Amino acid sequence: MKYFALLWANLKRKKIRTTLTIGSFLIALMLFGVLAAVHAAFYQGIEVAGADRLVVINRVSLIQPLPLSYRERLLQLPGVKEVTHASWFGGVYQDERNFFPQFAIETESYRRMFPEFAISDGQWKAFEGDLQGCVVGAATARRYGFKPGDRIPIKGTIFQGMWEFNVRAIYTGTRQGDDETQFWFHKKYLEENGPDFFKGLVGWYTVRVGNPDQAGAVGKAIDARFANSSNETKTEPERAFAAAFVKQMGNIELLLLTIGGVVFFTLLLVTGNTMATSVRERTAELAVLKTVGYSDRFVLGLVLAESLLIALQGGLLGVLAAVGIAPGLSQAMPGMTFYLPTSSLVLGVVLTVLVGLAAGLVPAWSAMRLRVVDALRRV
Repeated sequence: MKYFALLWANLKRKKIRTTLTIGSFLIALMLFGVLAAVHAAFYQGIEVAGADRLVVINRVSLIQPLPLSYRERLLQLPGVKEVTHASWFGGVYQDERNFFPQFAIETESYRRMFPEFAISDGQWKAFEGDLQGCVVGAATARRYGFKPGDRIPIKGTIFQGMWEFNVRAIYTGTRQGDDETQFWFHKKYLEENGPDFFKGLVGWYTVRVGNPDQAGAVGKAIDARFANSSNETKTEPERAFAAAFVKQMGNIELLLLTIGGVVFFTLLLVTGNTMATSVRERTAELAVLKTVGYSDRFVLGLVLAESLLIALQGGLLGVLAAVGIAPGLSQAMPGMTFYLPTSSLVLGVVLTVLVGLAAGLVPAWSAMRLRVVDALRRV
C-alpha cells in the first residue's frame, strides 16, 4: 500500500487505454461467469446425483417401460435398501413452449428416496390424500404463479387427453443446483385413467444401496437377475444416468472450454500489449527510479502490480456482472435453473490474477533488465 499512489498515478496516465483494458477484463470475466452458469445448469443433475442411488431402465431404451412387478424382485436382492419408480408423462401446460418435466411417481417411497427435496409434512399429506394432487418444484411454481389449491390442466402428448391436477405441495431443493422444475403426480392416477397399454408398467426404477462402495456390484446383480427375460435391464449410477441426457445435446463441456480458452488467450494478448506499451512510454521514468536507488526487483514488482491492479478491477467487476446476469438466464430459458457456483467464482478470481501476472511478466522483466545508461540514451 506504500506505493499505491504511484501505481494509481501510472494507471491514470492514459485513462482511455486503462479503461478499455479494464473493460476487456470485465467482458471476459462476465462471459466466463455466464459460461460457468450455463455449465452448471446443464450439469446440475450430475453434480448433485446421489452416490448411493442407481437407476434401472429397460436395456433397449429409456422410452421402453419396465414391469411394475420388478419392484418386489429388486427389493429381494442383497445390498438393495429401497426402491421407487417414476414414469415420464410429457404433457403440455397451455402452450407447447411451456415445458417442465412431469413424472408419475410412487408416492409411498419417492420422498424418502430423494430427501434433498424439502416438502412440509402437511403439504405432503394433502398430496397423498388427493388422487389428482400434484407436487410442483419451486422454480416452476414461481414461473407460472402456481400455489397450493390451484387446479392445473395438462394436455397429454404421450397419454392423450386433458388431465386435471390439484396443486397440493411445493418442493424446494436443499442444495445449490437441485432441480426445482419438476412436477410429480400419483402413478395410481395414471393407472386408473391412462391407456390400457401402460397398466402395470413404469418408466424406470431408482434403487438405493446400503453401501455406496458396493453400488457397482449391486448394479451387475440387478442386470443379471433380469438377464434373458422379456424386459432386460440396464443399471447405472444416478450420475451416469443424468450425464447421458446431457450427452444427447453434444459435447457442451468441450464447447464451453473452447470458448473460454479463446477469450482468455485474447485477453492475455491485449493486456500484454497494453503493459508493454506502458513500459516503453515510461522508459526514462523507470531509469530515474533506478538512478535514485530503487532496485531492479522493485521495478519488476511495480510493473507486475500495475498489471495485476488492472486485472483485478476488471475481473471483479466482470464476476459481479455475471452473478447478476445468471438469474436472468432462468427467465430467458425456462425449464432450467442458472446459477454461478462458488467454485466458479473462486476460479474466476484466480484466472484474473494469473492472466494479470502473465500479461505483465514480459514487460516487467524487460523493465527490470533495463540499463540506466541505455534508457537515458533513448530519451
